Amino acid sequence: MKLSEKLAKAFDKQINAEMWSSNLYLSMALYFQKEGMDGFAHWMKKQAEEEMEHAHKMIDYAIDRGADVNIAQIDAVPTTWENPIAAFENVYNHECKVSAMIDDMMNIAEADKDHATRDFLFWFVREQVEEESTAKKILDDLNRYGECHIAIVDHELGKR
Repeated sequence: MKLSEKLAKAFDKQINAEMWSSNLYLSMALYFQKEGMDGFAHWMKKQAEEEMEHAHKMIDYAIDRGADVNIAQIDAVPTTWENPIAAFENVYNHECKVSAMIDDMMNIAEADKDHATRDFLFWFVREQVEEESTAKKILDDLNRYGECHIAIVDHELGKR
């Protein structure tokens, strides 16, 4: 079964979003690296790699299902944040937005009665639960411990 035109466009949009996410996290890694927070930088670099893997996974699936994948221009990402808390608020809010986009794709697949795509997207649904939970935990830790304990969180994130 070939992807419907609406679903193929949703894949294009999501692939672009995953690539933008990768750039966002790479930008955050650079910010943290410049600030001397190597653990945060390491975590963000790993996150950037993971987001690009998500884009590739979607590209491969869409092509396997007969879609013409169109890579759009990737918009510029922010380059500075006030502090680590502001950066992780951005991460958490962004992951919630990505979750909503995945849910929208799932709704299209359900309307199309495209069971294979629904099955494929369930992996991303579960992944987004983990992404949101991880970002929220780090944000909660930063808020709980405050700026004076930033080195502890930095050390923990460096273990990823």
